[in-house]
Amino acid sequence: MLGRGSLVLARLRFSRALAVHATCKHVRATTLVVASYHTCAPHVLKPKTWHAVSGRVGRLIPNYSTSQTAVAERSKAPLQPGLYLVGTPIGNLEDLTVRALRVLQTATVVLAEDTRHSRKLLNHYKIDAHLHSFHQHNEYSKQDRVLDQLSQGASVALISDAGMPLISDPGSGLVAAAAAAGHRVIPIAGPSAFLLALVASGLSSSRFTFVGFLPEKAKARKLELRKLADLLHTLVFYVPPHDLLTVLKDTAEVLGEHRQCVVARELTKVHEEFVRCSLQEAVNKYGETAAKGEITLLIEGAMPGDDTITSDELRQQLVSLIASGQSTSSAAKIASKQLGVPRREAYALALEIQATDAV
Repeated sequence: MLGRGSLVLARLRFSRALAVHATCKHVRATTLVVASYHTCAPHVLKPKTWHAVSGRVGRLIPNYSTSQTAVAERSKAPLQPGLYLVGTPIGNLEDLTVRALRVLQTATVVLAEDTRHSRKLLNHYKIDAHLHSFHQHNEYSKQDRVLDQLSQGASVALISDAGMPLISDPGSGLVAAAAAAGHRVIPIAGPSAFLLALVASGLSSSRFTFVGFLPEKAKARKLELRKLADLLHTLVFYVPPHDLLTVLKDTAEVLGEHRQCVVARELTKVHEEFVRCSLQEAVNKYGETAAKGEITLLIEGAMPGDDTITSDELRQQLVSLIASGQSTSSAAKIASKQLGVPRREAYALALEIQATDAV
């Protein structure tokens, strides 16, 4: 609770802000009113005063309201025809923007990856939208129908279960087809898990590669990691919680167990967590305690230097050894000692080379 002196000061500041706005109606005065309005919360002003002030602020600042839904409802103008890609919260419902609310309220139809999941969001904001499913199993069969709706002047909003549409989610085919047909494609900004994880990770964010989900099969997954091994910038992955330990082991083996990583979990939610450590330390941690929730994994890039052994250099050395008559096991052992790379990494690549040659 605020003391008596703080209450008096808060009321005085708000009164002065209103007076300034009355005599000097410009942006700075409006900002002053908003700042004072936030300070004078209902527990600061008397109830009657608070209700009077709320109404006055609403008149002074047409697009301002304490309720996001009320703000969006102020503008009921129809949307221009087009395909709207709407970012939705990844956990905290307060992250839905006023613009996104207006689009969802007024769109002709809303396409959702999972209608049951998205209905909860719409119900929370009391939005009675025409909701239809649009997911990886039906996106191409529904594409023509959506294009017909756009041709007839419809405004179509596309949302995913969480975050920005198309990021590791369906919809790229529809966007390409809509653009090719001359329809407007309008992105509506919103949260994105990998960007939030990146900026809070403590790793370099000047350059990065967003990989998304790695292949499910171990061989394909390691092959993908080898392609990324020599990149000097931050790598960003989405990882299902039940696969986290396996992915950590593979990244430690292929990229190097001493690389620093960040496991970002349950972003924007109550149990949000950032674990910053080496890949080997992460393997040890999650080998003891299974991870839960939505996970973004970030790994620092390769360290530049003359002593860095690239995947191509290792491959060339193994090809040469195998061609000279060495077995895959012997070639891996020799290359490991000569180049200073993990023997498991050398052996895995040797097996891959042998399989390719057999074909």
